[in-house]
Amino acid sequence: MIPTKLSDTGNRRIAVHLTAADRATQLAADVRQGLTASPKELPPKWFYDETGGQLFDEITRLPEYYPTRRERAILTEHAAEIAAFSRADTLVELGSGTSEKTQLLLNALSDTGTLQRFVPFDVDEAVLRHVADSLATTRPALRVNALVGDFDHHLGHLPRAEARLVAFLGSTIGNMRPDERLGFLARLRATASDGDVLLLGTDLVKDPGRLVAAYDDAAGVTAAFNGNVLTVVNRELDGDLDPDGFAHLAVWDPDAEWIEMRLRSRRAQTARIAALDLTVPFEADEQLRTEISAKFRRDGIEKELANAGWGMTHWWTDPDGDFAVSLSVPA
Repeated sequence: MIPTKLSDTGNRRIAVHLTAADRATQLAADVRQGLTASPKELPPKWFYDETGGQLFDEITRLPEYYPTRRERAILTEHAAEIAAFSRADTLVELGSGTSEKTQLLLNALSDTGTLQRFVPFDVDEAVLRHVADSLATTRPALRVNALVGDFDHHLGHLPRAEARLVAFLGSTIGNMRPDERLGFLARLRATASDGDVLLLGTDLVKDPGRLVAAYDDAAGVTAAFNGNVLTVVNRELDGDLDPDGFAHLAVWDPDAEWIEMRLRSRRAQTARIAALDLTVPFEADEQLRTEISAKFRRDGIEKELANAGWGMTHWWTDPDGDFAVSLSVPA
C-alpha cells in the first residue's frame, strides 16, 4: 500500500500510512468497544496527546520511576558492543517518540562507520517531523526515512536493508498481552532478513512495592497522566467524562506478573459520549483499566522470542537487576 502522504526533501523522507482520520476512527472504535465491555478498558495508546506526552516525560524523571534511567545506563555501557555486533547500516526505532535514548545508538553506529540510515517509526507525524528536523541539523549526512504507522498494520512497510538494528525500547512491549506480544514479534520476524538484529528493552519482575510506587508516584504525576485519557476522549468524541470523578490506582497482579493502571469511579455516575451516541454508566468503585505493564524474567522473554522465530544472543541488566536489554537474531 502506498503512503497516504509522502514528504521527500533531500535526505529526509516521511511516509504517512496512518492519518489523523485513521486515528480518529481507531479511537472511536476503541472507546465504543472498551466502555461497553465488562470490565471496562481503554488502550494506553490514547494517553499520548500533547499533554500526555509532557506528563510522561515528567514521569521518566521522577525518583520512583527507575526504568528510563536503568535502560539508559545499560545502553551507555553496551552501545559500542551492540553496534559492533550488529554492524547495522540501518537503525530502526519502533515507537520512537523523540528518539532521545537512540542518540547513544546513533553515536555508536556512526563510530563503527556502518550507519547510513535511520528509520523512526511512530504514530505521531508531528513528533517524527521534529526528529527529522533535529537530525538535519545534527547529522546532515544521515538519511532519515520516518514512517508514520502502528504496530498492528504497518510493520510490513519498514524498509529492508542488508543489516538492520531494530530497537524496541522502554519496555513498551510490556503494554501488550501475551498473545499480542507473540503476534507483534512474529510480524516483526516476518519483515526480518538474516542480517537483522532486534534490540529489546524489558522491565524485570521485582519487589511489588517498588513496582507499584513507579506507577503511583508521591507527586501525583502518574495520576494526572492516567486521568488525561478521559480528557482525550472528551475532546475528540464530545464526551462528558468527569476526570475528578475518578481516582488513580496502580495494582500488581502476581499471577500475570504485570502492573495494571486503573481509574476507579468515586461514585455512581453516567457519562455521555455524544459522537458515538453512547451512554456509559459507572457504579460506585467500578474500575476502568487503562494500561497493563508486564514485567519479565529472562527465561520467559527468551521463550516468547523463540516462539516468534527469534534467538537471543545477548542479555544485559543493570547492577541491581531492575531492567534488561537483549539482542536477538532471526532463528
